[in-house]
Order: sequence, then C-alpha cells, then structure tokens
Amino acid sequence: MNIFISATDTDVGKTFVTAGISLVMQSLGYKTGVFKPFQSGAEDKNGFLIAPDLAYIKRFDTSISILSSYLLRTPCSPELAAEIDNCKIQIAKVAEDYKMISSNCDFTITEGAGGLMVPLCKGFLIKDLIKFLKLPVVFVIRPDLGTINHTLLTIETAKAFGLNIRGIIINKMPQKPDIVCKTVPRFLQEYSDVNLLGIVDEFEQRNITAGNLIAHFLERIDFEILLNEKIPKIHSLGLK
Repeated sequence: MNIFISATDTDVGKTFVTAGISLVMQSLGYKTGVFKPFQSGAEDKNGFLIAPDLAYIKRFDTSISILSSYLLRTPCSPELAAEIDNCKIQIAKVAEDYKMISSNCDFTITEGAGGLMVPLCKGFLIKDLIKFLKLPVVFVIRPDLGTINHTLLTIETAKAFGLNIRGIIINKMPQKPDIVCKTVPRFLQEYSDVNLLGIVDEFEQRNITAGNLIAHFLERIDFEILLNEKIPKIHSLGLK
C-alpha cells in the first residue's frame, strides 16, 4: 500500500499533499513513512544538514517515519546539486533506503523532485526511479493557466514509459476560483482517462494544523481510489 508523489513542475505543493495524506493515514492507525530520496535545498541546522520537506511533515506529527537518501545543498535538479556538492548518487542506496522504511511501515509515500523528467544522476530521471521502485504514481497539479497542457503531457509521458498512474490531485484551489481554475477539473476529465482523486484548497500556511489538514484531506480526497483498496476505518467515520 505504497505510492509515489510526483508533479507537473516544482513548487506545485507535493510536500503539502504528502503531509496531508500521511497525516490521514497515521490518524487512521496505519504506521506511515515518508521517503524523500533526494532533497535539494537541504538546510544547515545546528551543524547538520536537514531535509526541510521532511521537517515540515514532522512539524505536524513526530510519529511519522521519515528518511532521505541524499541531502543536497543547492536547490536545483539532484544531478546538478550532487555535482556541486561533489557527491556521487547511487540508485542502489535509494533502493536499500526505500526497502528499509517501507518494510517498517504499513504505508509509505515516496516523494519525488519536480516532475517526471528531472535528472537524478547520469541517464536516470524521476520517471526511471518510479519504474525502478515499481510504485503507482500520483500527480499533484495546480489549477492555473497552463495546467491542462502540462498535465496532459505528463500523463502521456507516464503512459509511454509504462508507469501505473493512480490519479491526479489538484492542489491550491483558490477560495474564489476564476473561470480557468473552475474548468480545470472538467477539461482533465474530458481529455484524459486518469482518476481525479480530489481537489485540495489553497491554505495559508500560518493557519494550518494537523487537525484541519486531516479533516480537509479526508473530505476532499478519495482514499480508496488513491490506495486501490477499501479502507474500513474511513467507512466507520461515515465518509463513504
């Protein structure tokens, strides 16, 4: 019961969506892990490098397991960041780390970097990592101008490479959406056969709590399609 979170671009909100999904699963009693194989833009804290994306998730629930294989200082593609840091990336290490965290959890989210075509190391892209780990992929997208094109191109690339697409989550839907934002869900359903798993509102970060994230994601995301199985605890809450 594991998934890979990718996106159409950078800064789409993969980490926010990862946080929401992981909080829900942990709250339902599933031991949950978040694996960030490559963290570009790692930050120095008390003499140690940390992954800000994973720290964001821990901020809401310290019981969620986290792991990153490579902490890279420069906020760019992992391949370039590794060159700058004089670090040699080994996919075998990523595989070992994934096996370690997933074997200790009921549910693990692996969060990518940017979109499918982001370089990780020579000749190896995000799409290759998804296929290597044999994970179904969920795409996080924005509901703004250009999204239809970016999303449909991403879907076609994923299909051509033989990836298992679990669905799409629209993130950062404005409280007062314009005509473009309003019609994104309809056009995606018209022009693709991929599941629309849900629509997540735009949040002000300062107002976010674990409780309101859990409530919002339970209401807005179809977890049974996301996980491809029936979740009895969701039914017990009267949400299905």
